Amino acid sequence: MTLLLRPEQVQAYERDGFVFPVDVLTPQEVSQWRAELQAWEQARGAAIDFPEKSKSYLLFNWADQLVHHPRILDAVEDLIGPDILVYHSTLFIKEAHTPAYVRWHQDSSYFYLEPHLHVTAWVALSDASVRAGCMRALPGSHRWGAFAHDDKPDPLNMIKRGQGISDRFDHESGTLMPVSAGQMSLHHTDLVHASGANDNDDRRIGYAISYIPAQVRPIGEIRPSALRVRGRSHGHFADEQRLDAPLSPLAYERHAAALALFRARQDAGFIPTGANT
Repeated sequence: MTLLLRPEQVQAYERDGFVFPVDVLTPQEVSQWRAELQAWEQARGAAIDFPEKSKSYLLFNWADQLVHHPRILDAVEDLIGPDILVYHSTLFIKEAHTPAYVRWHQDSSYFYLEPHLHVTAWVALSDASVRAGCMRALPGSHRWGAFAHDDKPDPLNMIKRGQGISDRFDHESGTLMPVSAGQMSLHHTDLVHASGANDNDDRRIGYAISYIPAQVRPIGEIRPSALRVRGRSHGHFADEQRLDAPLSPLAYERHAAALALFRARQDAGFIPTGANT
């Protein structure tokens, strides 16, 4: 018996590599947590950016509440089981009427984890409509193997290193995945996906949370950190501590340490065997 997803949604995830939309947040939760984020942005005088937009759950109450949200975790448990860690998260904001984009890519290409079982919960704090530049995915591509990725840094590319798949898929391919505020999509780490510009009147705010079953291991000698959010840890990652005092000096210290480990793992690199070229 599933906790939140219907059996046909689990089947769709296994077949296509993604499922959407999934209702998870109340209107009150959306309003409160978006307001918290934007109040912080207003106080600093600029939109959130790196490093705070990565692993935000170690700094902000709104992000901590999201990664621990029971409905989100129930849906994730339906897909990967009861022992759940958060390996990473990224806040993706496309401002209104801006050409920001994400290239075709697979999340697994820069997470360096085995086996490839992690699922990303893309949680919408504003409407991510087709016009707003919602995600686009290639159904079944999570079964196509690993594709070679290259780095093409661009100020408009929302992936900092500019990683993506070149010269394989056109921008009109795949299935559009619109979600409304309070909904989420779930996608497999090997799914090939991308997104285009926001031509809407509101900013598009999505929090991408990378959940892994605790039996997953990092590749290589570097031992990155992860946060246990349900069940038990299997000891493969350095333990992150749940946020207790948002935006405190200790929170910033723990956030910086966790990001340093994540970036060290990325910088060490890994070339997967059998990659498609």
